[in-house]
Amino acid sequence: MFSFRDLFQWERFVTPSIIKLFFWLAIAIIVLFGLSAIASAVQMMAVSAGVGVFMLIGALLGVTIGILFARIVAEFVLIVFRINEHLGAIRSRGDL
Repeated sequence: MFSFRDLFQWERFVTPSIIKLFFWLAIAIIVLFGLSAIASAVQMMAVSAGVGVFMLIGALLGVTIGILFARIVAEFVLIVFRINEHLGAIRSRGDL
């Protein structure tokens, strides 16, 4: 993990350590919005069954796409930091 000192030093990046926390926070928000959309779809089914079913399918599809997108963004951030680490290793190897 990271210590409080890492926040004030620039030798080590903090983002790779806390990206998992942001990923799970994004998942929680996506699921909450999905549950809200599902509740709205169920309420809409009382008014119009067809529209409610489409809303339900849209909510489930939205949650799935949201979770996938959150994972892709988190992996992209980690890949960028990993590229930086590899480039630093290549640079330090070239100095020898």
